[in-house]
Amino acid sequence: MSQARTSAANGTDREAAPIARYEQRAHARSERHRISGELHNVAGLVASGLEPDDVVEPGAAWKPEHHHDPKKAVAQLKKPNRFRHWKQKAWKRRTTVRREKALALQVTEI
Repeated sequence: MSQARTSAANGTDREAAPIARYEQRAHARSERHRISGELHNVAGLVASGLEPDDVVEPGAAWKPEHHHDPKKAVAQLKKPNRFRHWKQKAWKRRTTVRREKALALQVTEI
């Protein structure tokens, strides 16, 4: 049995199911709308003569959750057996050879 199944069966699932993308976007839009309205109210208060230092500026009450784990990415890059294939000489030669073949085909078809 996989670890995800056993942790869910034991009730020790630390992470909830990820929010659907359309729901996350709707939530982010409503948050932007709320902040925009609050900023409009703040601008009205300042325009009516209230000192800007006395006004409480609205902040983001919600931030979308990022699924990218930066610690994991750094750990993967530090592994000695990781290499970037596009930086290898063989990959660059392969690209050059493919371009030359395509050019040769174009010349023979004309």
